[in-house]
Amino acid sequence: MFEVLPLLPADPILGLSIAYAKDTNPLKVDLGVGVYKNNAGVTPIMAAVAAAEKLRIQQETSKAYTAPAGYAGANEACTQLIYGSGHAAVTANRVRTIQTPGGCGALRVAAELIQRAKPGASLWVSTPTWANHVPLLGSAGLKLREYPYYDYVTHSIDFDAMLTTLHTIPRGDVVLLHACCHNPSGADLTREQWNQVADVCVANGLIAFVDMAYQGFGEGLEEDTYGLRLLASRLPEVIIATSFSKNFGLYRERAGALSLVFANEAQANAGNSNLLSVTRALYSMPPAHGAALIDIILHSNELTNMWSDELTLMRERIAGLRVDLVQALNQLQTQRDFSFIARERGMFSFLGLSVEQVHKLKNVYSIYMTDTSRISVAGLTVEKMDYVSKAIVSVL
Repeated sequence: MFEVLPLLPADPILGLSIAYAKDTNPLKVDLGVGVYKNNAGVTPIMAAVAAAEKLRIQQETSKAYTAPAGYAGANEACTQLIYGSGHAAVTANRVRTIQTPGGCGALRVAAELIQRAKPGASLWVSTPTWANHVPLLGSAGLKLREYPYYDYVTHSIDFDAMLTTLHTIPRGDVVLLHACCHNPSGADLTREQWNQVADVCVANGLIAFVDMAYQGFGEGLEEDTYGLRLLASRLPEVIIATSFSKNFGLYRERAGALSLVFANEAQANAGNSNLLSVTRALYSMPPAHGAALIDIILHSNELTNMWSDELTLMRERIAGLRVDLVQALNQLQTQRDFSFIARERGMFSFLGLSVEQVHKLKNVYSIYMTDTSRISVAGLTVEKMDYVSKAIVSVL
């Protein structure tokens, strides 16, 4: 049966990680993979997570299955984290939240639910968007379409073009939006732009689907939710996929959540029953460990404060690296202004290099990034800043 299967190429980003691992150059730098790293180049276990794990080991008495929706306490805490205190949709009992295997699981479950409710629905994604959005969402049977978002020439959002296209989207279509720290561009909507997007969604009857993989990495835990909370307050239905890989550092634990706003409580109950039917067919029960840690942390004032403080330091470190990189690049040359890097948020930024220039950085300097010249700023260190900036300037 399997002899007909062809050998497929490695995933572009995962392939970079493999090539980086094999590189023997002591000066090598990995700017490809989207994981947070500290100045030692290590993805650390957050202090609050380590403390919660100790409590988890002491408290856990069974390895039996979790409930299909995951830990009730974690779901309640995630809902609070997403919507804040006293959000109208939550108080009206219109929100249902379940645990999923990472943000990827949340996206796929949402796609399957959309497909069940409206087979072959059109889902609009930004140009560009996270590469894995395409297989995760498209493989469920949804028709993927694109709306303009990032202008590679100006290194900013082409909001006029985006808004013009949103106005043409048929009623009932789904629009995927990034809550913050847009992957892969790092260019985020302003609050005024969010207001205008919400106006279009309300006027044209569009379904907002928000992917929030980086809450706390943009401007702050509360600030990064502005857009989705606005949409949830103005629209009858909103879909929110969230990941805890980045802001809790739980990459390998596959901790995520899917939260939906429904038009009313009765529809919320019906929708939730279908959500659990979808997950039963996909993976039956969600993984327990990561969600249990979130439950522990967010129900402890001490651990919540510890986690929030550490997340602030991580966010500020990335913002500082952006400023340092801009200064280094602009001091070394005058032919190109890299100031846009400091205006962006989160891990990623497009350098605006050609494929040839990217390959030269890899082959000559052992600096790894995707062919689009998207870099993960979190992969930089203070010690490697001079080396990286001089290498980039050398290929301009």
